[in-house]
This record gives sequence, C-alpha cells and structure tokens, in this order.
Amino acid sequence: MTMELRHLRAFLAIAEEGSVTRAAARLHLSQPALSRTLRQLEDHLGARLVDRSTHHLELTDQGRTFRDKAAAALAAVETALDPHGLRKWPLRLGHTWAALGDHTVPLLRRWDETHPGTPLELLRVDDRTAGLTRGKVDVALLRGPVVGDGLRTELLLSEERVVVMPADSPLASLPRVTLADLADYPIALNSVSGTTTMDLWPPSRRPVSSIEVTNTDEWLVAIAAGRAVGVSTTATPSQHTHPSLVFRPLPDAPPVPVTLVWRQGPGHPAIEDLVALAHQVLADTAR
Repeated sequence: MTMELRHLRAFLAIAEEGSVTRAAARLHLSQPALSRTLRQLEDHLGARLVDRSTHHLELTDQGRTFRDKAAAALAAVETALDPHGLRKWPLRLGHTWAALGDHTVPLLRRWDETHPGTPLELLRVDDRTAGLTRGKVDVALLRGPVVGDGLRTELLLSEERVVVMPADSPLASLPRVTLADLADYPIALNSVSGTTTMDLWPPSRRPVSSIEVTNTDEWLVAIAAGRAVGVSTTATPSQHTHPSLVFRPLPDAPPVPVTLVWRQGPGHPAIEDLVALAHQVLADTAR
C-alpha cells in the first residue's frame, strides 16, 4: 500500500497525544479508522511503532526513531507547499540557548548585508537538537557532543566553562572557581539541552545533589533564587544577564565545542553560505 501524508499525521498525533482515542478526536476520525491507519504504517515499515501491551500507550524504540523522521518529513512538505516560500525561502537557524554568544549579532548583521534575499530566522527550540531532527529548523547551533544519524557537522569554536551563581553566594568572592569548590552545592542541570552532567566531576567528589530543569529560563531562575549553582560556557554572561547572578571562570573543566549541524541530503541551498559566513565572523572577531 502506498503511504500518504495522512499516515505520518496519524502517527504523530498518536505520539503527541499518547492515546489513540485522543488522537482520533484531534484528527476528527473514529478510533477504529485511526488504528487501521497505524497498522498500515507499521505493516509498511515492518516494525511495531507503538507498544499496546501496557495500560499507557508508549512508543517502541523504532517508534521513537520514526517519530523524528516523520516530523522532519512532514515539516519539509509543509515548508515546500507554503505559498509564501515561493517569494522568499527563509533559512531557519535553531539554537537551544545563547546562539553564537557574542558573535550572534555580528552574524545576523553580516547575513542581512550579504544575503538580503534570504531571511535568516534565529529560533530557540528547547530540545536536544534545537528542532533539527523534527524538521523545525534547517540548521542548528549546538553545544557539546552531537549524536544522531544522518547529520553533518561543522565545528566553529570551543567555549570555556564558567560557574553561574547567586550574587550573594560565598563563591562569588573567589576570582575563579574549581570543580572541587562546587562539590558542597546543589547543581542545576538542564536535562534537555544542557552541556553539564554529574560526569563532569570525578566520582569521589561529585556535588551533594542536583536540581533538574528543562530549559534555560528555569535554569536561570533556580540559580538566581539560591537553590543551586550552575555550570555553563562563556556565551551565557553576554546572552543571559541577570542582576542576581554572577559568573566566575571554571578553569579545570574541559571546554565545550560549538557546532553547526544540518541534515544530510537535500536541504536549504543557503546552508553552506551560512557555514562560510560563521567562520568569517569568528575569524574577523579573533583579529
């Protein structure tokens, strides 16, 4: 059977709703009709996408992998069929936090000067790949290791780490902070897009506890409220200033790579131009 866009929309609705019943109501379909569509898709792929053996519907490992592919494919079709795209085709640049740090504004300005016919849209998306694997963006600025099939990467720079703490923290009196200094404090960890885990510390001297958050705003608030301290990179002070926060170097922690990432295969024709311009902006700043 030929697969159609309705099969992708049906599966994504089920994945997002976590229920065939709710997904059917959202799509204005009967539950049996939606179940048949799901079975057709699974038969075509030769894989079980949804685990029906529990009371709560869950995606299988294959289902989670296919979810990202289906979302990217559907987003690409919707972009292609957008009538506004015939006049201007924006290049969507995703990031999870801080974009390119101090280089963000120079990059945007230079792009507008050199590519006036192609708008560059900077979008913050709170997931591990800044929306890239879901098709929400064409290219992403990511920090830390990049894991995923079918991705191309271009290393731009490495950023040194800093400690982020409340202004009234005892650590604020230090000119620089070490990993050992942080061991007696709770650590705020962004579990979705952060670059810090407890593995940053040796097993014998890890912090006493952690607070998990899911985005940069929650992370900043937790630290400003005095509930934890955090570890980030030198991009954070310029992009996320706050009167209740201070920043100190963390010289004994490894730097964090900053990478441009995009999908292999056909994509936006201006991606290579963005890669080249990003390198130019960084080189000009280093002079």
